[in-house]
Amino acid sequence: MAFLIDGKKISAQIKDEVKETAAKLKQKGVEPALAVIQVGADPASSVYVRNKKKACEYTGIRSVSYELPEETTEAELLDLIARLNADTSVHGILVQLPVPDQINEKKVIEAISPEKDVDGFHPMSVGALVTGEDGFMPCTPAGIIQLLKRSNIDIDGRRCVVVGRSNIVGKPMAILLLRENGTVTICHSHTKDLKEICKEADILVAAIGKPKFFNHEYIKEGAAIIDVGIHRLGGKKLCGDVDRDDVMDIAGAITPVPGGVGPMTVAMLMVNCVEAAQKQTGVKAAE
Repeated sequence: MAFLIDGKKISAQIKDEVKETAAKLKQKGVEPALAVIQVGADPASSVYVRNKKKACEYTGIRSVSYELPEETTEAELLDLIARLNADTSVHGILVQLPVPDQINEKKVIEAISPEKDVDGFHPMSVGALVTGEDGFMPCTPAGIIQLLKRSNIDIDGRRCVVVGRSNIVGKPMAILLLRENGTVTICHSHTKDLKEICKEADILVAAIGKPKFFNHEYIKEGAAIIDVGIHRLGGKKLCGDVDRDDVMDIAGAITPVPGGVGPMTVAMLMVNCVEAAQKQTGVKAAE
């Protein structure tokens, strides 16, 4: 029976660590602050934004909220980002994606100062990630690395298979596993022999957006499975990309959905915020 990797518990530990760091920074006159911008009222986006605000409140990070109407123009949004870039009291800027059709998502991401890019989506952040330079890591992949490390799952020398090649999860996930000395294969919709490749994985990261796609035929005995997917099937309870019930007797460890990867994304955003505050002010909590 697979060990359940408790993302809620691990994310709570990380948020407590951030809370301690934020408190030390405040004692030194620095209050970490995150600006959260939402354009329109997409229900899923509203849930994510609410979770981020709650996490800010818990960890002691000041949250500055901008809820803009659906008809907001690209120029108006870019102007707000420029003002926040120049505001030294704001250390992180997050634009909740997706944005409405009249706004170019790429332009928005590139408009955020790399120093305040706590999502880790700016091309300069991505470049730093690839070359191993100092920069912000995308929150979901960074959270997955913490899930593995804090669950004592060794990455060094292991066969790691990432299924999915998105800019937000798949690609950066592969790079971070490589950084930890994993031997990494990236699979996608054009991959031949997907089952055979997945069955070689000591660590399998499932991020393709297809509910219950991965069953026991894809899983190596004792493998650690990270399920990034989240779906609601026919109004029923949530599920991931992995058919958890079907793989529980084969896998060594697995993240549940919900309560696995999701909470880690928000926790790592908080980590990036306090890191941004320290970098921009030159004040270190630990000193």
